[in-house]
Amino acid sequence: MPHINVKCYPKHLSEQEMKDFVADLTQLAGKHLKATPDYVSISYQEIPAEQWKDEVFDKEIKPNIGKLAKDPGYYM
Repeated sequence: MPHINVKCYPKHLSEQEMKDFVADLTQLAGKHLKATPDYVSISYQEIPAEQWKDEVFDKEIKPNIGKLAKDPGYYM
């Protein structure tokens, strides 16, 4: 039962772009994690740039450097 948590700067995706993004992530999770679409959940949250450091980098990225599946190519 994979859960994918996506946080990003505001992208203002259209309804169709969001549907396509979710479908692509669902398919990718199914392929690599051997999960059926019914068991994949996805959270999507847009974080304003001015809140990124406090809300995401300092709370989620920085404390987990070395444990992330992929480290970011930046440091704040």
